[in-house]
Amino acid sequence: MTQRIESWGRYPKATPAKVTRLTNRHAPLPESDLPMLVYGNGRSYGDVCLNDGGHVLLGRGLDRFIAFDPETGVLRAEAGVLLSEILELVVPRGWFLAVTPGTRFVTLGGAVANDVHGKNHHRAGTFGHHVRAFELVRSDGSRRVCTPTENADWFAATLGGLGLTGLITWVEIQMRAIDGPWIQAESRRFANLGEFFALSEESDRTHEFTVAWVDCAARGADLGRGILLSGNFAPASAGAGRTPKTHGLLNVPVMPPVSLINRLSLNAFNALYYRKPEGAFLTHYAPFFYPLDGIGHWNRIYGPKGFLQYQCVLPPDTAEPATRELLARIAKSGQGSFLAVLKRFGDRPSLGMLSFPRPGVTIALDFPMRGRETLQFLDELDAVVAEAGGGLYPAKDARMSPRMFRHSYPVLERFLPFFDLDFSSGFSRKMIRDN
Repeated sequence: MTQRIESWGRYPKATPAKVTRLTNRHAPLPESDLPMLVYGNGRSYGDVCLNDGGHVLLGRGLDRFIAFDPETGVLRAEAGVLLSEILELVVPRGWFLAVTPGTRFVTLGGAVANDVHGKNHHRAGTFGHHVRAFELVRSDGSRRVCTPTENADWFAATLGGLGLTGLITWVEIQMRAIDGPWIQAESRRFANLGEFFALSEESDRTHEFTVAWVDCAARGADLGRGILLSGNFAPASAGAGRTPKTHGLLNVPVMPPVSLINRLSLNAFNALYYRKPEGAFLTHYAPFFYPLDGIGHWNRIYGPKGFLQYQCVLPPDTAEPATRELLARIAKSGQGSFLAVLKRFGDRPSLGMLSFPRPGVTIALDFPMRGRETLQFLDELDAVVAEAGGGLYPAKDARMSPRMFRHSYPVLERFLPFFDLDFSSGFSRKMIRDN
């Protein structure tokens, strides 16, 4: 059976691949003459989840819960279970994911393979810091349970390893306790990057969750302006008598013939969004953590050519000037996204060899795909990031060069011995070029 497999950004365009749906975690990997890759729920933006002309193993069929202890918050589940399904189980029992990315529609195995991060990196680190164990199946039929202390090198290679070390069949994670589903949140404007860094440092000391939206269309004196969103889980009494309003019912029903993101719509949205009311408010966790999950098929707004997300991290000593340079170039270009995200990472070292988060500042934006113009512009941004000593996020990438990858991940040589050579992706075929 063949199927056309897409990433969330719809770029690069996928060609048909042979597919096999995984349904039994105890079964051996299927025999194949083609390079294999596990595909979870397709929420990676670029080509780390694509295997054009190869053999794609559909991982969502591994969707069973194995064990959950409501006293300790330890959960074991198959790798194809979605984070949204975990939340449906554990939130009513007083638990929450210790770390969650900006969408809950990713698989547990995908969260491990990309070592995802969230709004509380300054407190909790990455998803991998809360992984207790997982099982890894290699193409040679071997199975190993990996923990931070047992098969620790395989644990480090697989965490953030982009699905290239084999199949993750199940994962055991530690939850964090909560009193209820409510977040006591606060929204504050900042007029420039200097104010962002001051506000963010202050907020990180008092709030578990912080993230900023930045106006990527602003120029001149307004360059770097935005809104800092911070929050903590509220006590159970805070939401007494309130009915959770988890999300609206917005949906993008069809693909428009062209991208709806252009200079006019971008400027109008950013100017309006910056003037949102400030202050404290109580909100359900869903719109706080997952704002875009409330818009069905939101990736369609970029049209049939798709989009590229660009996410980089900049070290502390160069973060402010490099972020200013990136934003100035983006504003001048007239490209960018409605929801440009700016966040300070904490100092907790990631456990994965190829994990993206590291001390500094991360910025993420979406760019409509406009062909060579877009690709050349992102190459320009790469030069700024490289000069600043920063790196790019593979889970969001669709066009990174091998040179930029090696610059971003100087430990690549340490990872390569753990690469299962019967596994492959569009990204890995670029990554290993010239190695």
